[in-house]
Formats: sequence, C-alpha cells, structure tokens
Amino acid sequence: MAKLDGRLTANRNEARVLRALHRFGWLRTRDIAVLIWQRWLNRPTDGPTFARVVASASGIRMAQRTMRRMHERRLVLRAMAPDGSVIYALAEGGARRLRDAGVTAVSGKDAVRDFSAAYYRHRVIANEVAIGAIVAGYRVSTEREIAQGRWLGGLDGIAGKRADVVLLSGRAIWWVEVERSRKNASDYRKLLTWLKIVADDLSITTRPYGVDGLRWQAIVFICTAAFRDRLRRDLQAAGVPVDALGATLRFETSLYKLQAMQFA
Repeated sequence: MAKLDGRLTANRNEARVLRALHRFGWLRTRDIAVLIWQRWLNRPTDGPTFARVVASASGIRMAQRTMRRMHERRLVLRAMAPDGSVIYALAEGGARRLRDAGVTAVSGKDAVRDFSAAYYRHRVIANEVAIGAIVAGYRVSTEREIAQGRWLGGLDGIAGKRADVVLLSGRAIWWVEVERSRKNASDYRKLLTWLKIVADDLSITTRPYGVDGLRWQAIVFICTAAFRDRLRRDLQAAGVPVDALGATLRFETSLYKLQAMQFA
C-alpha cells in the first residue's frame, strides 16, 4: 500500500510539473521546487509583494529527484542556462501526456534554444514574480501564456500592449512590467503612449481599457532606480497626466538585480 501511495504521489507531482512547464515554457529546478513542493494559499491574504519565494532544501531535493526521473523517461528536456542553471522544458513525451489529459500542449524544444543572457535574466525575474503570486493565492498569467495569447488580453493585448506578468484577485488586476534602464527606443515610445492611454482611461473609469468587469489595482515596474526616474521625467515631458495614474503606478527597484550576467 505504501508503494502504491508513493507511485500515486509521484504521478501527481509529475503531472503538476508538466502543467507548470506548459504554463511557463521553461523553469529552473528551484522554480519547480517552489511551485510543486510549497503550499499554495487558496486566496491572497494581503497585497502582492512581487518578491521571489526561496525554495526549501527539501523541496530542492524532491525537485532534483523528480526532474532526473522525468528526464530519463523523456518527459522533459534539459538545457544549461547562461548562468549555469539547469532549466527544463516539455519534451514531446510530456506534451503528449498533457494532450492525453485534454491540454493543448507542444514540445518546449524551441523555448530552450540559445537565447541571450539579458533575455534569460528578464524571463527569470518574470517567472519568479509569477511563481510568488501563484503561491500567495493569486490567479496569474505568466509571460509565456501572455506571449501566446493565453490571457485576458489575447494576442492583441490591452490597448495594444501585452504585460510581462498579470495578477488577478477578485475584480482587481495588477499589471507587471520587468524593465531595464536601457530599452529599445521604439518600444520605449510605445510604453509612453500606452501609459498615456491608461492615464486618460483612469480619468474616466477604473477598468482596464476595453476590459469589462475588472479594475486597475496597480501597474508595477520591476526596474532600476534609473529607469524609474527617466520614466517619470519623460511622462511629464510628454504631457501624460501622472497625477491621474497616482498610486496605480508603482515601482519596485530593490527586489531584483536587473543586470544581465557579465562574463570575463
């Protein structure tokens, strides 16, 4: 009976890992340890902190054993990230198992092809924000889900923009952007334009542009102090009514290191 119970638990954990990889694209061992072996709250008890959740030592050990077994069974792919971390994505066998369970899943081999250190760092932070919110009881759209149109904004986004992470609780929505000080000039102009649309929208209603039944709780930038200061200046210079954004606009400048890894 104990062996049977152990196999059932292992199968359930494997199914949860596969669903997590489908949602996130790829994850590190420590991410999987938090998602699978940390208790989730049923609902939020306070506002989101946007901070990473640290995996327990026992969670890491369980994740390592599980991922080794799943890799041997060809359910997951394994790759090395720019910082030396091992990351996992769905193998065709894992995707097929999800499809058999009614989930429209595909292999994650494209998700773990070569990518830049800057892109990797951006995704790690977005994933950590999403994982922390999931554990805290929020409904979450991950960066991967948003990129694929599997969120409330679809492929077009809200007012033409897609978030990095979205948190929902009741009717409240938290829109999260992970930004570095240096941003593509065209993308930066689009960001200013989008924030003007949001500010104009907030002067009329608290609901996100074109989305019924929800209200803005916060637009959160995970960014450097330099990016925060520049954005505030440029919003003022562009005539964006910053006062209309008020407390809706929030900056978190000390939770994460946003610089990409440097190699000698």
